[in-house]
Amino acid sequence: MLDDVSTKFRGEHTDMSTTTATTPLTGNYTLDPTHSRIGFSARHAMVTKVRGSFNEFEGSGYFDVENPANSKLRLTIQAASIDTRNADRDGHLKSNDFFDMETYPEITFASTAVEQVDPESYRVTGDLTIKGVTKPVTVDFEYSGSAVDPYGNTRIGLEGKTTVNRKDWGVNWNAALEAGGVLVSEKVTLEFEVSAIRTADAV
Repeated sequence: MLDDVSTKFRGEHTDMSTTTATTPLTGNYTLDPTHSRIGFSARHAMVTKVRGSFNEFEGSGYFDVENPANSKLRLTIQAASIDTRNADRDGHLKSNDFFDMETYPEITFASTAVEQVDPESYRVTGDLTIKGVTKPVTVDFEYSGSAVDPYGNTRIGLEGKTTVNRKDWGVNWNAALEAGGVLVSEKVTLEFEVSAIRTADAV
């Protein structure tokens, strides 16, 4: 959970104040990479999971409280910033076997539809592009709240995840296990922990 937002919701002392009904939340937002995480997990050798994240990314969007369908967002990830806490594994992921990052240095997502499921959750559908292949994905987000930080910035927090098949984007490498099965699962869970700051700039 994001440091600023989670502290507020635990009820501990904080310099951040909860936004009130009069605080306008509809507007343009920029992703705060310092307090956000874009991660993933995949089963390894059929018995455990490898977890990782991307350390360099930027994103922006428009959040419409009254009419969520008008909301939109876009995200650009620097593929080479992948980090699984193992240099050899990261090097393999960067190679032609997986992401071919020299040829395709960026991973992008652009929303095509946003709907509010209930007061605290949203469903975002958009185009995910990896290795030059674009496929639609849907991510369910939980709205974790809003706050004004010590610098006067209005922030909103969201957490979401979705599961995709990496082979849909041409990420096909695998190795057979002697006892059966494969080394790396085709299914990958994408994880998003987002802190976004309200801005005056147009998206």
